Amino acid sequence: MSKVSLEKLNDVQFDVLKEIGNIGAGNATTALSTMLNVKMDMSVPNVALIQFKDISTIIGSEDQTVVGILLELGGDIDGMMMFIFDTRSAHHLVNSLMLQDDSKDNDSAEFTEMEMSALNEIGNIASGSYLTAISSLTNMNIIADVPQMTIDMVGALLSVPASEFGKYGDKLLLIQTQFGELDFVKGYFLLIPELESYDKILRSLGVID
Repeated sequence: MSKVSLEKLNDVQFDVLKEIGNIGAGNATTALSTMLNVKMDMSVPNVALIQFKDISTIIGSEDQTVVGILLELGGDIDGMMMFIFDTRSAHHLVNSLMLQDDSKDNDSAEFTEMEMSALNEIGNIASGSYLTAISSLTNMNIIADVPQMTIDMVGALLSVPASEFGKYGDKLLLIQTQFGELDFVKGYFLLIPELESYDKILRSLGVID
């Protein structure tokens, strides 16, 4: 059984989880910058203990349409990771990658088959870089399933982790980092390990016995 109590994490443990988010998202942001040849910035990671029923409030309006790339995690860590950005940002990322005209402000939820493939590749690179950094930091083997991409409303998209992990309790510890390119891209990395996996992560970094 896990020794971690989400309600009783101390400041050191919270700081360690923030650093994991910082290193993972930093690696992913750098990979995106290189891939797209643009400068990307990221926020200071936020580690929050939230109710499952409130999970959709972290991104914005429940009825906002977003692009979500979800990966189930296995190996030494069980859980999931999500890479989320709004449709306007998605079009900008695709146009940057495919060298297409980006002069129009497009927030449509419609993407061609080639654009969907490009979004998947962007998600693959970003999530892979995030997880590689965490694996190196913790010296743990993290295996990611094939990414699943969905275009849907925030509420529907975030109901997936809520339904998956709700069986472990009514609260979720979320490691969230916002990233973006000036005014053009707004996105989030969400790392959602299972409770037992938090125990493994914190033990690997020496902050619990």
